[in-house]
Amino acid sequence: MKTRLRDMREDNDLTQQKCSEIAFISKNSYIRYENGERVPPLDVMITLAKYYNVSLDYLSGLTNKKDKYW
Repeated sequence: MKTRLRDMREDNDLTQQKCSEIAFISKNSYIRYENGERVPPLDVMITLAKYYNVSLDYLSGLTNKKDKYW
């Protein structure tokens, strides 16, 4: 998951600070999620998946298909 979070952020030309603001979390928390030090809670994952317009499965690394299911 950590690689996917970083890849999505970089693909969208976002900073870690901007991603933390999008997810309504602290920058330090986002950095820990991106580095794989912590697992992001479901509400944060949903927020980021909606922002990136991808499925939770894609964002979590369970699939390589970006299609969303909602």
